[in-house]
Amino acid sequence: MKKFWAVFVARNLEFFRDRSTLIFNLVLPIALIFGFAFAFPGGGGTTYKIGTIGEAPAIGSPMDSAFLHYKYLQFVPYSSLEAPLDRLAHHQIDMVIDFTKGEYYVNESSANGYVLERMLAPSSFGLAVAGPPQGGSAFAKKTVSGAPIRYVDWFIPGVIGINILFGSLSGVGFVIVRYRRNGVLKRFKATPLRAFEFVGAQVMSRFFIVAFISVLIFTGTDLVLHFRMAGSWALLALVNALAILCMIALGLVFASRIKSEEVAGGIMNLITWPMMILSGVFFSLEGTPAAMQAASRAFPITYYIEASRAIMLDGAGLAQIAGDLGALAAMTAVFLAAAAFLFKWE
Repeated sequence: MKKFWAVFVARNLEFFRDRSTLIFNLVLPIALIFGFAFAFPGGGGTTYKIGTIGEAPAIGSPMDSAFLHYKYLQFVPYSSLEAPLDRLAHHQIDMVIDFTKGEYYVNESSANGYVLERMLAPSSFGLAVAGPPQGGSAFAKKTVSGAPIRYVDWFIPGVIGINILFGSLSGVGFVIVRYRRNGVLKRFKATPLRAFEFVGAQVMSRFFIVAFISVLIFTGTDLVLHFRMAGSWALLALVNALAILCMIALGLVFASRIKSEEVAGGIMNLITWPMMILSGVFFSLEGTPAAMQAASRAFPITYYIEASRAIMLDGAGLAQIAGDLGALAAMTAVFLAAAAFLFKWE
């Protein structure tokens, strides 16, 4: 027991005396709690999601309806019809109401759309669900068609993105930090091996491993689940390759000088958890606060997930994802330049 107690006390003192590690372990969970509180200020969930075009009628106006004030309905504003109708066709939202044209859209194969249409009684907006429009202020019904997208189809780019994120950061950044702490880098410095050669070998090795594992995960699960693939496989491979390089470059930045594995682990958590939460990995960012959506644009995984989902679910081509590819390429260049400037053997 004396030996056990001595080790127990020593390990606790080591942790609390390492101020950097202590700060990371305190700041990260607090940031996550406040982040979720900001993103989801209400106490309950949203059952139905409705896209809107134009300004809603003022309260008490002839066009006002009790439907607009029901609980558990989330109204997401759009500037044009193209985006919400596409999401409606894929069952990502349940209804679209165009206040400027006096029209509403439903997907006839959507169960939620059917319920919402019944909630809009004939007296609401003058809608006639089962017959011709009634009243002078009737909204015309229009329909769209499209097969529903399973959550697993929507979620798979996020899973691959998480695999790339953790595989790249831990496989390059954490390993180099361990080499530095164990004196391996110091020994390499005494050899003819140059820093560029060492880092280049680390990058290529990790690129091969992460790419191989990502392909293995996707192919193995696709054999059973048969993911939706509406676009080009070659374009999807290009997006994955660029994302892997970007994540590896990010790992090199925080590993360029850190010599403590504890600090490296804290920084890794500080980087990865906000990325997973704010990048749309688990849930759509539509309807979340504008500040949260703006913050997501700072993370490379956001652009990877957007581009991958656009290719797989919507059949997007190179022109449609050019912005995401450009952002990944620019971030990769910045991360590599910063890593090259900051890198130290010791």
